[in-house]
Amino acid sequence: MKMNKENDCVIGVDFGTDSVRAILVNAADGTEYSSAVFQYPRWKQKLYCSQRAHQFRQHPLDYTEGLEYVVKTCVKLAGPEIAANVCALSVDTTGSTPIAVDQSGTPLSLLSEFATNPNAMFVLWKDHTAVVETAEINEHAKTFDINYLQYVGGIYSSEWFWAKLLHLLRKDSEVANKISSFVEHCDWIPFLLTGGKDVADMKRSICAAGHKALWSEEWGGLPPASFFETLDPLLKNIASAMFRETQTAAESAGTISKEWAKKLGLSEDTLIGVGAFDAHMGAVGGQIEPYYLSKVMGTSTCDILVIPQEEMGDILVKGICGQVTGSVLPRMVGLEAGQSAFGDAYAWFRMLLMEPVEALLEKSNLLSPSQISLLKEELNNSLISWLSDRAAALPVTLQAELATDWFNGRRTPDANQLLKATITGVDLGTDAVHFFRSIVEATCFGAKAIVMRFKQQGLPIKGLIGLGGVARKSPFIMQMMADVLNMPIRIHKSEQTCALGAAMFAATVAGIYPRVQEAMAAMGPGFDQEYLPDRSRESIYNSRYEKYLELGNLSDKIFTKSSKDQNFLKKATASGEEIV
Repeated sequence: MKMNKENDCVIGVDFGTDSVRAILVNAADGTEYSSAVFQYPRWKQKLYCSQRAHQFRQHPLDYTEGLEYVVKTCVKLAGPEIAANVCALSVDTTGSTPIAVDQSGTPLSLLSEFATNPNAMFVLWKDHTAVVETAEINEHAKTFDINYLQYVGGIYSSEWFWAKLLHLLRKDSEVANKISSFVEHCDWIPFLLTGGKDVADMKRSICAAGHKALWSEEWGGLPPASFFETLDPLLKNIASAMFRETQTAAESAGTISKEWAKKLGLSEDTLIGVGAFDAHMGAVGGQIEPYYLSKVMGTSTCDILVIPQEEMGDILVKGICGQVTGSVLPRMVGLEAGQSAFGDAYAWFRMLLMEPVEALLEKSNLLSPSQISLLKEELNNSLISWLSDRAAALPVTLQAELATDWFNGRRTPDANQLLKATITGVDLGTDAVHFFRSIVEATCFGAKAIVMRFKQQGLPIKGLIGLGGVARKSPFIMQMMADVLNMPIRIHKSEQTCALGAAMFAATVAGIYPRVQEAMAAMGPGFDQEYLPDRSRESIYNSRYEKYLELGNLSDKIFTKSSKDQNFLKKATASGEEIV
């Protein structure tokens, strides 16, 4: 076992929804030497996506170009003496974000005949085109003696691996004829960096496999081939050739290839860690503790809870995104929940207000093009802050506007991507500030619903750990969340908790620490803010939360029917056609 050396350095790479970022840090104490961010250019142009059809796809070149840029930039900024001490690199990604590959592990969209085919791209976590397939999986699982959904909350989601795969196979015969396997983004990047040539050799993350692909030690890996063959014969060959074993993020995926070592400016001895999802590594970067809910708050939220395996017992939490031993920390059960829209909901409202303003500015004869561009940028950057300041000054009343937070469906509790957001109590006195406040409150109520589900299932929540951009940048949202949940929220110091978590795993992979818990303790910077609940608001928020639940139940009846009603599902998803 390698001992902790003062000069050892590691790199953590975090692939987010809009960008990839990397940090190069000292493995002894987490000191950050350099960082870099790369915005995905094709994603920024909204290529291969259709908001109306809930289709969100990303090209692998956005990832590979971004990876090369951020790591090379970190190496350059840190300088040759520090960069020479980099001994390991680990990555996290969004998920479930899988892609169809050939036998060599090459994404089909990197082949000329599929270069612009959205079905050959990475299917981003928030892509909801597979709602029909999801309903079929949920009904199909009921026909087996073993409940293969028991470790994913009992409900499969259209955001996950098998639903997306089946949808693509049905949708696109050319992809179906060429595909050899379906792989998660967090598994493909380490495979790429280590020079993998055969998809059968790809290391699969227990984090991704357990939470999204129905992998479990209890039934020896994935469900049996009969489960998939009887769901749809299209799955027969690909399911039977799928992976059986998984690895934790504390294990090595191999040594960097000569090609990538040269590209990135790293030593050919650099170890590459097995990948994992961003929220799980972010929880580690945010120094998660047992029974403290770690909330990674960005475009969506991912809520991570860890419970010692012996204390978990036989509890199966219903309606969450899975519980998997070792998906976050060794010998602990990692439980995942979350909201499909969080920051996305605020961004939607900003876009709603800005769209006509920007269109009218373009027609203005009073301003030059450069002035118009600067003004649009200024308005976009300041609008949410302006709304937050004024919303914070509003009194909390029982009669105020009330909304649900399902702007991109509901992830948890009880996944249902057919749900839509609703708002009630609107009248001629409702202005943009009141509307915005109702959206923020709805996201806080959605967070409370998750906490209540854990408590109802017998798992106490001692407090919250806030991570990510929203947690650090919006005191208004964080204070309201503390008030609504009636719980304290500690805010982690790091602005890059996901990348930092990846770096902590890299240090463990390199043998600098025997366990990632030791890496957390040594490399974590701790917390610098805490929001305490305003107890005077407890009663009114409890009353409004009950109304939120009532509104949600009504909305559920309006927007969805039984998952057995496939004709309804097909009609519900026909409002926008996928782009091929």
